[in-house]
Amino acid sequence: MIEGFARVSVAVPPCAIADVETNRQATLDLWRRAHDQGDALVVFPELGLSGYTIRDLLLDRLLLDRCAEALVALAEDGRDLQPMAVVGLPLRVGGAVYNVAAALQGGRVLGIVPKAYLPTYREFEEARWFRPGVEVRPFSTVRIGDEDVPFGLDVLFAARDVPDLIVGLEICEDYWVHVPPSVYQVSAGATVCCNLSASNFTIGKAELRRLLGTSASDRGKCAYLYVAAGPGESSTDLAFDADAFICENGSVLVESKRFARDAQLVTADVDLETLQRERLSTNTFGDCSTVNQRPFRRVAFDAGAPFGALRRDVTPHPFLPRDPATLANRCWEMFEIQSNALATRMKALGRPKLVLGVSGGLDSTNAALVATQALVLAGQPASDLLCVTMPGLGTTSGTRSNAEKLAVALGARFREVAIGEETRLVLDAMGHPAADGADTVAALIEKLRAEPELADVSVENVQARLRTLILMSVANREGGLLVGTGDLSEKALGWSTYAGDHISMYDVNAGVPKTLLQFVIRWVANERAATWAERDPEALRETLFAILDTPISPELLPADADGSIAQLTEEAIGPYELHDFFLFHFVRRGSRPRRILDLASVAFAGRYDAETLRKWMRVFVQRFFWSQFKRSCTPDAPKVGTVALSPRGDWRMPSDAAVRLWVEDVAAWTPPME
Repeated sequence: MIEGFARVSVAVPPCAIADVETNRQATLDLWRRAHDQGDALVVFPELGLSGYTIRDLLLDRLLLDRCAEALVALAEDGRDLQPMAVVGLPLRVGGAVYNVAAALQGGRVLGIVPKAYLPTYREFEEARWFRPGVEVRPFSTVRIGDEDVPFGLDVLFAARDVPDLIVGLEICEDYWVHVPPSVYQVSAGATVCCNLSASNFTIGKAELRRLLGTSASDRGKCAYLYVAAGPGESSTDLAFDADAFICENGSVLVESKRFARDAQLVTADVDLETLQRERLSTNTFGDCSTVNQRPFRRVAFDAGAPFGALRRDVTPHPFLPRDPATLANRCWEMFEIQSNALATRMKALGRPKLVLGVSGGLDSTNAALVATQALVLAGQPASDLLCVTMPGLGTTSGTRSNAEKLAVALGARFREVAIGEETRLVLDAMGHPAADGADTVAALIEKLRAEPELADVSVENVQARLRTLILMSVANREGGLLVGTGDLSEKALGWSTYAGDHISMYDVNAGVPKTLLQFVIRWVANERAATWAERDPEALRETLFAILDTPISPELLPADADGSIAQLTEEAIGPYELHDFFLFHFVRRGSRPRRILDLASVAFAGRYDAETLRKWMRVFVQRFFWSQFKRSCTPDAPKVGTVALSPRGDWRMPSDAAVRLWVEDVAAWTPPME
C-alpha cells in the first residue's frame, strides 16, 4: 500500500424503524466488512441505531434506554475490529436528549459529538425532541457504561499511528449552516470531516449536497465524508435516497448508488499527504485557522495500515478531464486566456503586427491559432500575422508543407527563410568537424547522416539560435511582436535552446502542457475555425488534423534518406504523458519522487514497467533541476492552469540547486506490492 493514504468508508445500512437490535446488527455487519478491507474509519448515518423518522418515540424512555445499551453492546461486539466506527443515536444526558455521533473502537466509546444546530423549518422539527449541541459546555463528559466519555463540540479523534489522520464529526444540519462546526475542526487540524446525516431527498438535493461537500473539502483542504439515511426510513411524509459520498480537496472521489435497497459500503483511500501539502502551500489557510481557533480535545485511536491495491482512481493524465464536456470547456477557457492575454499585450504596444516561427508542429500551430484570435479581438486584419518557416537540416517536406498550409488557411502572410547555408557557415566558422570538407548544405547533411556522432548539441543549437535571430530581426523590421511557442512541458524539461527558441517577446503557450495542447488545437478546429472571417475553415481543419497526426520532433537533425523524421522527441527525453504526470504531482502536489512513482505504477499499470518509470522519473528530476536557469529568465506569459513555472509568479527556485536528494529518492524506490 502506498504511504500517505488512509482508507475510509461511508456505510449505508438498511434501517428498521425503532428496531434498535436490527439496526445494531446491520451496523455491525458493515463494520466487519470495513475491517476486512483494511479501513481506518467507517461512518454511519444520523440516528442510525433508532431510525430518524420515529419522531415522538425519540423521547420514549424505553427506546432511549435500548439505544444506550445497544451502543455499549456494539462497542463490545466490535472490540477486535480495526476501524473506528462512528454511529448515530439519540442519547439522554441529564435532563436532555441529544442527537449524537459516537466514535467506537477497541471495545470502548471513545467520544461523543452532539448535533450543533437543530432545524425547525419546513419538514423539520428536531427542537421538539433534542437540545442543541451548542449549549454543551467545553470539556464536558457523559457516562457511558462504566466510563466517563468526552462529550461536546470540542472533540477531535487523532490517529496514534497516522500523524495526519485527525477526524472531526458534525451531523446533518451542521453541514448546511453558514458557519459549520467543521470550520473550527479543520482550523484545529482535522484532515477528515464526517457528516452523519438522515437527509431526506427532494429533487435537486443530491447536487446541492455535493456542492457543499466539494466546497467544504476545498476550502478546508480536507476530506469530507457524507452519509445519509438508507432504505427503511419511514415514507409517511418523506423519501430517502441512500446517498453517500467522499470528497477530497474539491472533488468527489466515490459515491453510493442512490435509492439502492441493499446495504452499501463506499470506500476510498484519502490522500493525507497531499492535503497537508495544500495546507502548507496555501498561507491563507494557516492565517484563517489562526483567526478561527477554538480549544479542542484530541481523543486517540488506532488507524492501522491499509493493505492491497490503492482504493482510488489515479488518472494517468491529470491535466485532462475525463468528462468530454468538461474537457471542451477547459479547452475553451485555455484558448480564451491565451488569446485575450496576447490581445491585451498588443493593445499596450499600439496594434503591433505579430511575427511567429511556424514549423508544422503542435506548439507553433497553437500559437498561430492564438495569434489569429488575438487579431480578431484587437480588430486587426489577418495579414497582420506573419508566419515565418525556417527549414534547416532536419526539416521534412511534410512539416514544411503543413506550416505553409496553416498560414494560408489563416489568411496570414507567409515567408520562408532557409537556414541551412547559415548553419553550415557558422559551424565552419567555429571549426566544427561536421563542416570540414562540407562546402554545401547537401554535403553537410550527408556527412551528418554518415557520421551521426558529429551531430552534437552545437549542431542543433546553432539552428535554434539562428531562427531566433531571424525572427527577432523580422519583428524589428515589421514593427512587430515575436510570439513564442514553447509549452509548459518543454519549460519543465528545459527542452529548448537557451537564447534560441527559449526567447520571444510574449510566450503564449507557457502554461499549456503537451498532453493538453493537442486537445486545444482539436477544439479550435471543431468549434472556432468556422467563426473566423478572412479564413478558409475547411482548409484550416484539414491542415490542423494533419498536424495532429505528425510525430513530435524538433527536426534539428537530418531526416532519413527517404525523408522520414529521424529525431523523435519522446525517444530522446521520454513520453510526454509520463513527464506531464510527473510534473503535475511534483509541482502541484509537492510529492517526492518515490511517491510519484508509486502513483504512476497505479495510473500506468500494464503500460510501463517499473524500470521504465524509474528511468524517465530520473530524467525528469534531473532535467527539471538543471533547466531552472532557462526558466529564471523566461518571457512574460499568461498563467493558464494550477501548474505554472513562471519565476515571477509560481515557481521560485535557485538555478544551482542540487538534484542529488531527488535522484537518490528515485533510486531508492521499490514498486508497491498489492
